[in-house]
Amino acid sequence: MKHSAKIVAILLGMFFLTQLIGIAVIYSYQNNEYNLPYGMEPPKEISPGISLISIVTAIAFAVLIMLIFMRFNIELLLRLWFLFVIIIAIGITINSAILHLPNSSIIALAIAVPLAILKVFKRGILVHNFTELMIYPGIASIFVPILNLWTIILLFVIISLYDIYAVWHSGFMQKMAKYQIQKLKMFSGFFVPYLGAREKAQLARIKKTNAREKKIKVNVAILGGGDVVFPIIFAGVILRIFGFLPSLIMAFGATIALFVLFLFSKKGKFYPAMPFISAGCFLALGLIYALF
Repeated sequence: MKHSAKIVAILLGMFFLTQLIGIAVIYSYQNNEYNLPYGMEPPKEISPGISLISIVTAIAFAVLIMLIFMRFNIELLLRLWFLFVIIIAIGITINSAILHLPNSSIIALAIAVPLAILKVFKRGILVHNFTELMIYPGIASIFVPILNLWTIILLFVIISLYDIYAVWHSGFMQKMAKYQIQKLKMFSGFFVPYLGAREKAQLARIKKTNAREKKIKVNVAILGGGDVVFPIIFAGVILRIFGFLPSLIMAFGATIALFVLFLFSKKGKFYPAMPFISAGCFLALGLIYALF
């Protein structure tokens, strides 16, 4: 059984909106000589090849840290790690919209801190998804200046191969998602709870009988954060090289590819999204070359 049209529309809408926000954030910093706050400015002298190696190494290190924390159930440290990353990422995104204000980075931080605390420690579906819209544009803006067209293509190939292995072979992505949701009570990505036919019938029975036991197991449709942030990085590189309109084409290409994945996916199963998104981005890149 495939996801309902409503769930697919919500996830695609949040995905595409985040792509647009990411393009806007990167465009803002690009017009401001890429002066990122909080010491996140790109290095002055670094080759694209070294940048690619650094990014892949950073991703591998983050996965290793995640595995260690999961192995020893160090939930507090994980929450603090997430909290720090979320604060910086949201701060970068908000700062891009208020660059004209004095002390814009401090104002952005003052807004980001309470949002991050609510997200990590209070938890709520609306706060979670709302903050996700601001996290990935901030993260993407850090990496865009140090990549060129060939390194972003190679990065997508590497990430796609890793995604296939982690989902269909090792099962690491499933374990990590379940650990975050069940143990940390949070998730790095979008998630939308929904009731299936069985759950709806159970809810109707509870309402009808006024039963005291009102716990219902709710299914969730999820989209991992990596599947959201990498297309923003690709669109940002395209923005820097080709301009604004081509970056929108890249965002559309990634969104259409994700829609195709949802179209053929089955509820309750995990799929590696990055191979599909990469294919959409590469096709969009071909269209950009043909038009521009």
